[in-house]
Amino acid sequence: MGALGAGLAAPPLAAVGALASAGVTDFTSLPSVLTTAAPEQRSQILAADGSLIVAPGDEDRVVVPLAAVAPVMRQAQVAIEDSRFYEHGPVDVQGLVRAAVSDLRTGTAGEGASTLTQQLVKLTLQSQALAAGHDAAAAAAVEKTLPRKLTELRYAAALERAWSKDRILESYLNLAYYGAGAYGVEAAALRYFGVHASALTLTEAATLAGLVQSPSTTDPVSHPAAAKARRDVVLGRMLALRLVSRAQWQAAVRRPLAADLHVTHEPTTCASSAHPYFCSFVVSWLEQEPELGPTRRARRDLLYRGGLTVRTTLDPAAERDVDRALQAVAPRGNALGVAAAAYVTRPGTGDVVALGQDTAYGSGSSAGTTELDYAVDARYGGSRGFQFGSTAKAFSLVTAMEQGLGTGASVDAPAADSTHPATFRPKDFPQPCGLSRPWRVYNDEAWHGGRMPLTTATEQSTNTAFVALAGRIGVCAIRSTMTAFGVHDASGGPIGTYPPQVVLGAQQVSPQTMADAYAALATGGVLCRTRPVTSVTRAGRTLLAVAQTCTRVADAHAVRQTTQLLEDNMTHGSGILNQLSGRPSAGKTGTSNANAQSWFVGYTPQLATAVWVGNPTQQNRPMFDVSMAGKTCASMTGACYAAPIWRRIMDAVSSGLPAVPMP
Repeated sequence: MGALGAGLAAPPLAAVGALASAGVTDFTSLPSVLTTAAPEQRSQILAADGSLIVAPGDEDRVVVPLAAVAPVMRQAQVAIEDSRFYEHGPVDVQGLVRAAVSDLRTGTAGEGASTLTQQLVKLTLQSQALAAGHDAAAAAAVEKTLPRKLTELRYAAALERAWSKDRILESYLNLAYYGAGAYGVEAAALRYFGVHASALTLTEAATLAGLVQSPSTTDPVSHPAAAKARRDVVLGRMLALRLVSRAQWQAAVRRPLAADLHVTHEPTTCASSAHPYFCSFVVSWLEQEPELGPTRRARRDLLYRGGLTVRTTLDPAAERDVDRALQAVAPRGNALGVAAAAYVTRPGTGDVVALGQDTAYGSGSSAGTTELDYAVDARYGGSRGFQFGSTAKAFSLVTAMEQGLGTGASVDAPAADSTHPATFRPKDFPQPCGLSRPWRVYNDEAWHGGRMPLTTATEQSTNTAFVALAGRIGVCAIRSTMTAFGVHDASGGPIGTYPPQVVLGAQQVSPQTMADAYAALATGGVLCRTRPVTSVTRAGRTLLAVAQTCTRVADAHAVRQTTQLLEDNMTHGSGILNQLSGRPSAGKTGTSNANAQSWFVGYTPQLATAVWVGNPTQQNRPMFDVSMAGKTCASMTGACYAAPIWRRIMDAVSSGLPAVPMP
């Protein structure tokens, strides 16, 4: 401090005048404790195989210890920024004496002489202000004024009393901006050279060290000539300080800059990820986990600034299989104007194996582009869902089996076809799960009326048979079964009580909901909570461990009987053309009114997949005499497009798994 006072006193009149005009009367009255926090750093969301899905972060930074930075990088940075760093205290007296005269005569702080410690103080104050959203304070932290400079010196003095030189250098290297969105030496090494900071060579280190002074004008990608010139300045300084030999210097300055560059761009947003819809789903899921913070904003801040490692259940190979199957049957931007989405889960775990859709991820207005994730609920970035049609009938079967009807039961199904409906009246379905007006019910396949076995009703998906069954076992009972299996509106509300909603799926749900519910059929009536994430850690500490949470929701024998009926549907019913290769399966088609939406949901003991194909914007538009991807169908049915997608996905994802008999 004495040396600082001596420097500021030359010439004394200028110093007094400048300090007085700045309103500073006592250096010791300035704050002396710099509160530091861990710098913001990006997180990593990883697939089940450890591959990167996305590295979300407001700043692209990976904090590393000094030992993980190549010694040559440490030398280069010190050489060009503060060559006497390990020799002087918080103030470089030689530099300060030289700069003080010029600064105080002009009344500015335009001259250099900042030590690395002072630069760290400046970067810390700026970073903390920006993180808090205080733009004015961030600007003030780098102002070239005497009061700011004195505050910086005061903090630097306190910091050097508390921290070692190595710790100060480590913090500086992790906080400095190296351009191209890269904060800290590790992110910069990966961005420009594709290597970790521990593996930097002499020329790479000199390039990075030179960037800090003016990262935008010496960017090696945009301004290679300026970057090389600045690199060579650093190399010259290292030669002058005898940190490199003349031979090393000569070889380094001759090396072309392009020989080092290997620019990489890790995905930092879901839009840039190879798995954009799964990425969006996981980010929304994390933002709703209370263990990660008291509010959604706090959880988001932790994800984007806290350096988390998030491990997910995504199987990238399975997701590629999903995308290929969707594009093969319902290609993006097809002439029908339909979209398709699929969701794959592993029964007994809740793990989300894969999800996808045939659209491009983005906010553009072009056809086939959307950020809405059609595979998941609205709370996770999805749409408001789609009518799920006859896939609802599985829960009528479970309810019937629980009431003891058995797989050999039959019902008295009224006659109906696609143009001549059967009419059910309010007296047939009393409240609270009843009708308020007559209900006209059509069958896709004509039925002449009379007793129909449940096996036939399931194979042919005969609506009047299932409506008659509902009148026998109770709409409210079916609704209770659906609720137990987790079936709910895609917007988050419960399934309605109106018979068309319960019996024939005239309510909007998501593929996520249906896949999870059918997965519970695959496990004999055990429903598992959706689990896209297995753990969230930070610096080796576990913040969230997501256990498999499963609950029995139905009688196992009744569910096995239902599986028997749905397996029969694959061998004799609407799934007959889409049986899996070399393994048994169970499943059900679904179609909404006017064939505007179509589904297939099915399972094996190891996997459950829900596929939806339909018009996302005109959900009631009739879809008859349709052609897509070289295939023509009389109408948009679950068997026509959704089931072939399902078969392609299940065959591909099941490849390598043993063929297991259905329960």
